[in-house]
Amino acid sequence: MPIDLLLLAYSAGVFPMADHRIDDEVYWVEPRERAIIPLDGFHLAKSLKKVLQQDRFAVTCNHDFGAVITECAAPREEHAESWISHRIEASYIMLHRAGYAHSIECWQDGLLVGGLYGVAFDRVFCGESMFSRTADASKVALAWLVAAMRNAGYRLLDCQFMTDHLGTMGAVALPQSGYLDLLSGSRGQPSAPLPSVVAELAGASSPGKAIVQSLTQTS
Repeated sequence: MPIDLLLLAYSAGVFPMADHRIDDEVYWVEPRERAIIPLDGFHLAKSLKKVLQQDRFAVTCNHDFGAVITECAAPREEHAESWISHRIEASYIMLHRAGYAHSIECWQDGLLVGGLYGVAFDRVFCGESMFSRTADASKVALAWLVAAMRNAGYRLLDCQFMTDHLGTMGAVALPQSGYLDLLSGSRGQPSAPLPSVVAELAGASSPGKAIVQSLTQTS
């Protein structure tokens, strides 16, 4: 899929999916109900706060986008199918190379154990998928993303579909029309690139405490 087509779709509130990993066909989805995480409404549970403050993971941005999307495309259970087809995966790698898709990685002992990826344009980040190979890794990646978006001047974090898991992190559901209004109000450029903000946070003497401080301070 061409980069221009993907960006046009996302800017109109539409995104692609496939029926299975080897599917060459792509269909465009415009949900009636959309899930978002308000950047000032992220729910930082006490247990996650503790994990962050302990710096259990080394966190990076765009260090290995390809590995993150491959992990996200892996089946979560036996006989399950992934909506991230090889065609979609290749398209997002192109978006990443063009600067419009980013990944957050969590590392432990040099191994990639969790992360997420999504599409970034204007002051919007459309989260696509996340994975975790050890407890709390994907939650830590999401916490870092929210903190970095707040620091970089983003306005909208799209989560596509509402789930119980996202609800525990502060996600809320709204009609697609409401999402489109938020999308329209998020035009323009952020104050700083997401990768540079993540790198700045990671360079703190205690990165996890910096993330907690960012998430708990009022906007």
